[in-house]
Amino acid sequence: MPLKMKGESKGKAFLSGVLSGIVEPIAAFLTILLINIVVPILPYLLSFAAGAMIYVVVEELVPEMHEGKKSTLGVIGVTIGFIVMMVLDIVLG
Repeated sequence: MPLKMKGESKGKAFLSGVLSGIVEPIAAFLTILLINIVVPILPYLLSFAAGAMIYVVVEELVPEMHEGKKSTLGVIGVTIGFIVMMVLDIVLG
């Protein structure tokens, strides 16, 4: 849709969308081939993905944290707060 709005043809916009998603089945196939390696490190991969998602939400979707020169400080504060919340959740059950 953004490419179509920029003046690209429907075909080129569709092809670009398809090509941008082609990496997913390729990565899935590679994961299936490397299943013995991936399964033991899966918790670490998922925690990395979760951390990346939290960072994107805090840095990009909360506009108040962008204001000022120290936007990274807000992200660090939210991350520390999240870690404290998770520790308390585990400790207090």
